[in-house]
Amino acid sequence: MLQLLGFLKCINSLTLLSVVLKLALCSAVQGADQLRVGYGSLSTSYAAIWVAGEARLFQKNGINAEVLYLESALVRTALIAGDIAMGGMSGTTMAAPRLQGADPVIVASFANALQYRFVVRPEIKSVADLKGKRVGVAGFGLGAHRGAQIILTKLGLNPDTDVTMLQIGGDPTRMSALLSGTIDATVFNPPLHQRAVEAGMKVMANIEEMNFPVQGSALVTTDRFIKKNPDVVRRSVKSIIESIHLVKTNPELTKRAIRRYMRYKDDRDTEEAYQIMRDIAPRKPYPTVEGMKAVLDELSPKLPAARAAQPRDFMDTRFIEELDRSGFIDRLYP
Repeated sequence: MLQLLGFLKCINSLTLLSVVLKLALCSAVQGADQLRVGYGSLSTSYAAIWVAGEARLFQKNGINAEVLYLESALVRTALIAGDIAMGGMSGTTMAAPRLQGADPVIVASFANALQYRFVVRPEIKSVADLKGKRVGVAGFGLGAHRGAQIILTKLGLNPDTDVTMLQIGGDPTRMSALLSGTIDATVFNPPLHQRAVEAGMKVMANIEEMNFPVQGSALVTTDRFIKKNPDVVRRSVKSIIESIHLVKTNPELTKRAIRRYMRYKDDRDTEEAYQIMRDIAPRKPYPTVEGMKAVLDELSPKLPAARAAQPRDFMDTRFIEELDRSGFIDRLYP
């Protein structure tokens, strides 16, 4: 366990250094549009972004893209501020600021369901044992927070009164906190939850088994960016669609991206992550109205504007539709 904690601390330090260096450097490749694409979790859901970077698909489509890891809520903050043009985040993460007047919008979906596992310390034997315990999340209002709330509700607990929610940070930070006993429970996407299990933690619940439709991870930009750069968005969505094709058909390249972005060295972890990526990535990455409605329903008790909001107002599918109608996506899968 001590070795794993040391490994996680190393990840945090390297991640921070990487972000600082990348944000400090602005490359200027002649003849290509410049684009920063962020993601906030070491989750298989963002494989299409990683593979697009690894296979230079953005460059193939005339875009010089920087793919940046930004700790949890920083992706949303950077997108709204205009520091990045696109970001990978959950439907929940992008919906709240849009309801409050900002303009994030989904242009492609990476996953139309959540995959979280609710992981607890070994001394927690039952749901009743969770009462009064500390549940760590990345940040309030973000995907992990909503995932934890959904799971706790399905388990029969009130997430606002039966447990104490703590804003801990991204996956490595929450893993360290769980193993050290700073928190008693948290959520992880697969296959990261396996590392916690191998260190002695337990999976209490799997949201995939709860049949809860919700808009999961997605490629998000802003209405402002689309208005000014529609062709860049079009080519970015095309790059993501091509990347999904590679995820499904080129295991070696995808595994190389996994090892690079998820920092996996173990072949078993890499293979498991690849299988998940291949299975969840939709060939035609349309966001779903049903999934976004579920997000709005979840947000409505604390954000009354969600009650009257229309799910379609949170997505712009024109670029996928254009590529779909042209036959481009179908031709990728003869």
